[in-house]
Amino acid sequence: MPRSASDAETRVAGDDHAAIRLWLRMLATNRLIETRMRRLLQERCATTLPRFDLMAQLERVPGGLKMGELSKRMMVTGGNVTGITDGLVREGLVERASDPADRRAWRVKLTPAGRRAFTAMAREHERWIVAAFATLSAREMSNMAGLLGRLKTHLRSLEGRVA
Repeated sequence: MPRSASDAETRVAGDDHAAIRLWLRMLATNRLIETRMRRLLQERCATTLPRFDLMAQLERVPGGLKMGELSKRMMVTGGNVTGITDGLVREGLVERASDPADRRAWRVKLTPAGRRAFTAMAREHERWIVAAFATLSAREMSNMAGLLGRLKTHLRSLEGRVA
């Protein structure tokens, strides 16, 4: 399989541990998929991946989310969430409302126009992801998902332990 010069796997040497080779393959694959998704979202939906991600979080919670919750879910700083939200508010895709349970906090939720825009983008995004994985059979995807799930569980169990 040919690799680009910027591919993480180009650092692999034949005597590297199998875990290192696998980790670099996963990094390279993730970057390829993410780069493609960023490009397609920009070209075909005139949006960015962070904007799409924020809208996806809000689509899952129709009542909206506090800014801090959005920040946690997206694993980005509050400043990043504020900047993305500001742009989406200006475009009428999301709205801010004071949180009745906490007057110091704002809840952000999709507007009806935002929900329609996100639904259209999500349909396209799903089609692109399906195409990206088209080389794998349903069984291969299921096996890979199971293995990655097991790895994810193990990695979470390592948190807080000294190496």
